[in-house]
Amino acid sequence: MKKCGLLIFILVLLISTMAFATPKDVLIIGTREDVRMLDPAVTFDNQDWRITYPCYDRLVRYKGSSTDVEPYVAESWSVNEDGTIWTFKLKKGIKFDDGTPLNAKAVKFTFERLKKIGKGPSDYFTEIKDIKILGDYEVQFILEYPYAPFLYTLATNAASILNPNIIKHEEDGDLAQKWLATHIDGSGPFRLKEWIKDEKIVLEAKDDYWGEKPKLKKVIIKVIKESTDQRMALERGDIDIADGILIDQLEKLAKNSDIVIRKYPSQLCNYVYINNQKEPLNNKLVRQALNYAVDYEGIIDFVLKGNGIQMRGPIPKGMWGHSEDVFQYTYNPKKAKELLKKAGYPKGFKLEIMYSSVQPTWEEEVLILQSNFADIGIKLDIRKLANPTMREKVDKGQFDLCMGRWSPDFADPSMFMNYWFDSSKWGLAGNRSFYKNDEVDKLIREALKVPDQKKREALYKKAQDIIMEDAPYILLYQTMSIIPMRKEVKNFVYNPMLERMYNFESIYK
Repeated sequence: MKKCGLLIFILVLLISTMAFATPKDVLIIGTREDVRMLDPAVTFDNQDWRITYPCYDRLVRYKGSSTDVEPYVAESWSVNEDGTIWTFKLKKGIKFDDGTPLNAKAVKFTFERLKKIGKGPSDYFTEIKDIKILGDYEVQFILEYPYAPFLYTLATNAASILNPNIIKHEEDGDLAQKWLATHIDGSGPFRLKEWIKDEKIVLEAKDDYWGEKPKLKKVIIKVIKESTDQRMALERGDIDIADGILIDQLEKLAKNSDIVIRKYPSQLCNYVYINNQKEPLNNKLVRQALNYAVDYEGIIDFVLKGNGIQMRGPIPKGMWGHSEDVFQYTYNPKKAKELLKKAGYPKGFKLEIMYSSVQPTWEEEVLILQSNFADIGIKLDIRKLANPTMREKVDKGQFDLCMGRWSPDFADPSMFMNYWFDSSKWGLAGNRSFYKNDEVDKLIREALKVPDQKKREALYKKAQDIIMEDAPYILLYQTMSIIPMRKEVKNFVYNPMLERMYNFESIYK
C-alpha cells in the first residue's frame, strides 16, 4: 500500500512538471498587448498588421526572408521607361469569402479608398495620380512622378486588397471604416474567427485558399501582459511563441532544452529626437556634443545585454544604402566638453528628455543618458509620459529631447532618409527632430525619383555625410529581434520588413 501511494505521488509530481504541448495544428502566441484596429487603410501599427497581413493578399510579397519582392496576386507587371506607368496582370480564380472575385475592380477600389481616407498609410501612395482598369484582370497605376520605391510599397499591409462589397457597411460616408476597424474581409490564407478584447484573437485557416494551403488550422494570439507570465506559459507549453518578451527573462529560457531562442538583426532603430528648432539645440555644435557624450557601448552591453549594434548613419545595417564609410559618433566626453565651450556653453545648461513605457528599455537608457550628460555639465531632467501624450507633444514640437524608435514599412532607405530628414515631414510624419537643411532636402527628394539604385545610393550617401555633420538626432542602436519559441515550431521565417509578424501560412509543428 505504501509503495502504491509512493508511485501515485511520483506520478502526480511528474504530471505537474510536464509541459503540455498545444495541439499540433494550432499555433498559440503570447503577446503583451492587444491589437487596436484592423483597417489596413488606417492602422500604422505592426501589432495590428500581425492579424491583418495573413488575412489579405497583395499584388506582390516578400520572398521568404529576403527584402526582395516577388509576384503574388499579380502574375506579372511592366513599367514604362520613366517609371510613371505600372501595368499589372492579375491571377485569375482568387476569391473573397463571399465569392466575389479579386480582380482589377477590387484593386482599384482598395487604393482609391486608401487615398480618400487619407490617413497614415496613404502617405506611401501620394504619387498615384490615377488607376485604370484595362480588363477584368489587368490594372494600371499612373504616377504623378517617378517614384523609385513604388513596387515595394505594394508589399505593405496598407496595400492589402479589400473586397469592394465592404462598402455596404458604410456609415455616414466613412467608407466602412467603423466596420473594418473590427472586421476583416480579405482573400488571404486566414480569416478572423474571434476577437475578445484584451484576451485573445483567433484566426482560422481557409480550406479553399487559392495558394499554398496553411498547415495550421488555427492561430491564437493571447494577451499575456507580464513578461514573467509569458515565460512561464512558454515553459509549460501553454503557448508556442512568446512575442515581445523582456530581455531579463532570456537567461532562464536559455536553460530550457524545450525552448529555442531565435535572434535576428532587425531594422528596428532606437534614437533620440533632438528638437533642432529650440535653443540651444538649434546650434549644431551643441548637438554634436550631445552625440559625443553618449556611452553607446554601455547602453548596448548593460541594458540590451549585447542584443543590439550601434547605428552607423541613419540607414541601418541590412538595408541597401547602408555604408560603413559614414561617420559614426563615439563616446568621447572630452570632445563633447570642447564643443560645448566652442558653442558658448562652457558651464552647460539644463534639458528635459521625454519617454514612455512603450519601449521597456527606455527607463534604464534615460538614466544612462542623464549620467552621461551630467559628465559634460548638462543637467537632464527625466519626464515619463503616457505614449499618446508623448506623441502629441512630439508632433507639436513641445520637447527638448525625446526617446524614439522606428522600423521601415517597406524595403527602401527612403523609409529612413525621406521620413526622418525631409523638412516637409516635421512632427509625427517622420522628421521628429524638426530638422531642416535645403541641400539634404534636394538630395533625398531627387533620390526618390531616380530609378537607378546605384545613383540613389550615391545621393543618399551625400545626404548622410551632411546629416552626420549636422547631428539632428542621437542615433543609438539597431535592436536584435528576439523570439523564444517551443522547439516543436518548424519553418519559422523571419523577414526584417515584417517585424512582429509571422509566416502563419507556412509554419507547422
